[in-house]
Order: sequence, then C-alpha cells, then structure tokens
Amino acid sequence: MFVISLVLHLNTSFAQQKDSLPNPALTIGQRLENLTENNGDVEIEDDYYLQQMERFINNPINLNTATENELSLLQLLTPIHIHSLLSYRTLFGHFIDIYELQAIPGWNIHLIERIRPYVTVASTAVFDSFGDRLKKGHRSIIVRSSGTLEKSKGYTPDSGRTNYYLGSPLKLFVRYKYEFKNGLQYGITAEKDAGEQFFRGTQKLGFDFYSAHFFVRNVGLIKAIAVGDFAVNMGQGLIQWQSGLAAKKGSDVLNIKRQEDVLRPYNSPGESDFHRGIGITVQKKSIQVTAFISYRKIDANFVSDTVNDASYISSIQTSGYHRTKSEVDDKNIQQQITMGGNIGYANKQFHFGINGIHYNFHWPLNKKPELYNRFSLSGNKWSNYSVDYSYTWQNMHFFGEAAVDENYNKALVNGLIISMDAHVDMSIVYRAISRAYQSLYSNAFTESNPPNNENGLFAGIRITPLDIIKIDAYMDLYSFPWLKYRTDAPTRGNDFLVQLTYSPNKQVEIYSRYHVERKPMNDNPDAQTLNPVVIHSTQAWRTEFSYKLSSRVSLRTRVEMKWYDKRADDAENGFLLYTDVSYKPRFRHISGIAGFQYFETDGYNSRFYTFQHDVSYSFSAPVNYGKGYMYYFNFKYNLSRQYSIALRYSQSLYLGKSSIGTGLDEIPGNTKTEVKFQGLINF
Repeated sequence: MFVISLVLHLNTSFAQQKDSLPNPALTIGQRLENLTENNGDVEIEDDYYLQQMERFINNPINLNTATENELSLLQLLTPIHIHSLLSYRTLFGHFIDIYELQAIPGWNIHLIERIRPYVTVASTAVFDSFGDRLKKGHRSIIVRSSGTLEKSKGYTPDSGRTNYYLGSPLKLFVRYKYEFKNGLQYGITAEKDAGEQFFRGTQKLGFDFYSAHFFVRNVGLIKAIAVGDFAVNMGQGLIQWQSGLAAKKGSDVLNIKRQEDVLRPYNSPGESDFHRGIGITVQKKSIQVTAFISYRKIDANFVSDTVNDASYISSIQTSGYHRTKSEVDDKNIQQQITMGGNIGYANKQFHFGINGIHYNFHWPLNKKPELYNRFSLSGNKWSNYSVDYSYTWQNMHFFGEAAVDENYNKALVNGLIISMDAHVDMSIVYRAISRAYQSLYSNAFTESNPPNNENGLFAGIRITPLDIIKIDAYMDLYSFPWLKYRTDAPTRGNDFLVQLTYSPNKQVEIYSRYHVERKPMNDNPDAQTLNPVVIHSTQAWRTEFSYKLSSRVSLRTRVEMKWYDKRADDAENGFLLYTDVSYKPRFRHISGIAGFQYFETDGYNSRFYTFQHDVSYSFSAPVNYGKGYMYYFNFKYNLSRQYSIALRYSQSLYLGKSSIGTGLDEIPGNTKTEVKFQGLINF
C-alpha cells in the first residue's frame, strides 16, 4: 500500500506556468550519470541543487545587484563569465534588458537562454524586513512513497535464515519547509528506507531518520546562521565538501571549480553527508569569517575486544540503511564531535582563505589490516587544514587549494580557466595528493573519492566555431602512487572524451560523443597467489537527439554503444536505445512523460547509466546490464494552484533471467516493477 500525500509548491503565479518552465534536473543529467557510476551505483539523494534552482525560478537573481557569490550558486556560469558581467555593470551601469548581456565579452545567446529562467534585470533592489521573512514566506509539505512490487528474498525469513529485512518494502519521505526567498528557511525532514521498520520493533518512534534545520541569511553583518542540520563546503573540497552534485569530469569541460556557500541548510534524505549543531558566517567589507560546531551519532562497524580493552571502529557506514539486525546494531554506534571554520578575504579579482576542521571520536578508528589501508585515517581524533585562493586577470581565472592533514601529509589542487578568444575556452586542473593524505567528508576534482593517493592532470577545451556548434573535449591523465581497493600495485590510468553539439534553433539539439577510459584493476581469474593488475579499457559512443515538436510536446532519443576490453578474450559489448516523450502544456492541470529503453550487454562491465525523468526533487539514473527492456511513465496533475500529485511507474524486463539481483535483494523471476507516488501542497 502506498501513502497518498500532498506537497506545498510555489506561489500562485508560478504554479500556473511551472510545467512550461525548464526542469532544473535536465541541466545536470549527464553529471548525475557520471556521479552514480563513480559512486558505485549509489543513489544520489542530495536534492539541494534542485531546491535552489526552483527558488531562483520563483525569486530570480537580480543581475543589477547580484554579487559574485550569488551568481556562482547557479553553477551555470564560469568565474570568467561572472567577472565579465560585474566589470561590464561597473563600467556601464544597470542592465535595461536581459539580452543586453550579449554585449558582454564571452557571453552569447545560448548562455543567456540557459540562465534566463533564473535571473531578472529589475531596476531597484528590494529590501525585506525580518518580520516579512517570518510572515510572508511560503510553506511546503512533500510526502513521497515508493517501493518495488515484487518481493525480494530479504522479506521472506524462511529456511532458518537469521539475516533478513525487518520492515516493509515501502520507502517513505516527508519534508516540511518554510522559505522566504533566500533570507530564511526552516523545516523538518523524515525518511524510512525500504526494509526498515515503522512505528514498531527497532523504530518505535516511526521514521528511521529525522532531520531539522533553521537557516538565516543576510542580517546586518551576519551572512548566515545555521542551527540544526547543515552542510559545510570549504575551498576546493580537499578537507570538506558536502554538496552531493559537486563538479566532476564530464562534457561540461569548463565546470571544474567548486562554487558554494561555506554554510548551507541541509534537508535532504541522505543520512551521512551533513553536520548537526550550530554555525555562523559574519562578513564586514572584504573579510568573511565562518565557525561551526557539530555533534552527531553516526553508523559504524564496531569491533569489541574486551580481553585487551581495545574496542574500535573498523569502518564508517554511510548508506543509512537499518533493515537487518546487523545494520541496526551499527546504527549510531560512533559519537563524532566536529569543529571548524574559515576566514577569507576577497575583492573584485582576488580571494584568499584559511580553513580548518577537527574531529573527535568516542571509539578509535582502525581499518582492516589490508595493505591498501596502510595509510588510512585512524585514532580518536583527526584534523585537516588548508588555504584556498583564486585570482582573475582579464580573461584568465586561477584557483586552488593546498591542504595538510593530522600527520602533515599534503594535498594540492590547482585549476585554470582561460578564455582564449570569443570561440575558444580552456580549462586545466592539476592535483598532487600524497598517498598518505586522509580526510573525512571531502570531495575534490579527482578520479578517486575521497581525494587521496593521486596525481593527475586534466585539460579541457571548448570550441564554438559557430553559435550553433559546440565542441567539448578533455583528457585526464592520472596515477595512484600507492595501492587501492582492488588494485594491488601503484598504477596509472587515462580518460579522454570529445563531444560535438549541434543546436540549430531552440527546438533542436543533437550531440554525439566518444569516450574512452583506461583504468587499472586486479584481474585474477586463475586465482594466482598474487593479483595481477591489468589496464582495462572502456570505449563508448553516444548520440542523443532532442526535439521540441511543439510548445507542449518534446522528444528525446539516445543511441549508445560500449566496448569493454575490446581485444581481450573476455571482452564485453553493449548497446542501448532510449527514448522519452514529454507533454507539458501551459496553463493546464496535467502533464506527463513516457520513456522506453532497450539494453543489451554482455555483462556488468559494459553497463549503462541513463538519466530519466522523475518526480520533483528526486533523481533517477539506474544502471542496466544484461538484456531487456525498461519503460516508465511520469504523470503529474495539479489539483489546484496549491495542490498537485505525481505518480511514477517503471518496469524492467530482463530476457533469459530467472532472478534479478543478488543476496537479500534477489527477486525471483525476470521483472522488476517500481512505483513512486508524491504529493505537494502550497499554503
């Protein structure tokens, strides 16, 4: 049974036209596919970016008063674009019309169309009192339920099995949020994963995960105050970065710099990447100071050694799952105190910051005695410190971060974005991270995550010979000085991509790309004493066609082929055909999207990730391998200007299989059906 719910959604004027506006998730579709693959098929749950972009649709950024920081939050503009806009505004005064942006060096009509839904050119600034913030914001409630109709083995504790799922297969998510523009936000979030108990057994208080936050911005000298749950982002992610959709390698080759507020509210379903406590940012002129303190109980594998009185934590768990008895035993076993801060100076061209973070743990960390864990974080405490910096000069932007950890192991990331002329832009990222460098909750522009044991050079180029043609290409050369999980030797790898995009008008976009990656990994099919390390090559070619048939109907079709270890005896090939059709009329109550996918691969190594439309504030980029079909339907109905409901139905059919999945998630048969229901209310 699925919970029916309603969600608060947007103001009156926007509610009438929302279906005609862009879906913010589409701007990060390819990035989401890359992140899902790099995170080991782990679902991305941090929906803050989608919330933020929707807030900008409701309350567009005023280009006549916007600061560098506000413009960077869009994640659609490079630092050079932002610097050019601010310089132009200083020289010529306020903008009269948004298309005046075409006169700015480095700007073109496609960039303007991309940011247009999120910005405005109002003539005067609007100042809101704190009383307005408390009374004139909008409240929203979102309730989402989802689940798989077929029952997996984990829900049938027969044959004396002691390890099984204690709860129902229903997944529930509830969020209440009050928000006034970008000035005030507070709310409560609750989630229950599939397999977890609900108001019984180990979860007598209902949901497995509760979160609350209170966040205020721009009150005099106070730039931000966070109480409850919040995320922290510093520098370029070497010591701390808790935004789940941070820039990584992809076809957007200029999106290489991390740009985010040091403090931001946290109200997403994920149960690991945030702090719980209090934080504050104050700013006076060019100086900004942030400080925070957090206390959390986190999940971990606890090893009891009562004989030697040396109990310890062997690993920290980040999945947030508490479905089985062993997962419940790991819940909140570790106590973590975190303190940190940042002080920075910035003017129109230059930024310099000093960052620090310190952790104290109740139980010491002590990972398994594997050789690749030789330099792993250990003990009852840990610290990281760094300096970050950036400088813009004419058409060049340089940035970076240099960090050390508790044991003075070093890490460095430097980047450069250059606008060579009106038609050519380049990006470079160099990283040198010690094999012994360690950090928690960090996420930098690296091949590995978290950033450690890596040296590398990334170089990207964007060429726009015509307004309707764009060529993006990158190369990434990297090495690992020490052993890694499933790689029992120091190794090297490389990654190359080239993509051609053709956009003759607003209705049509076609892109085609070729991607090849050579990555080292253990390969020991004959069970030899030592694991041989072999370079595995993956090649992929993709072409995608998007066409807006009318103001109501859009079509997207993708064809992709993949070759894994093409010349090896155990080579794998893959083929994917994907298409979806969306119906989003203006001023109508109903909208919908239907998608179909056929996939055929020789194994997991030739798998595909495909971004699919989902209900609001939810991501979908499933992994598919083997042979079969997958189709889905998204349906949304606006009951009124304040109420809406959404339904997503998807089914995968695997040909020639008698079961799907492994372990407790194994489903008998060859079909897997998922249903998701969501409701929104505005009041």
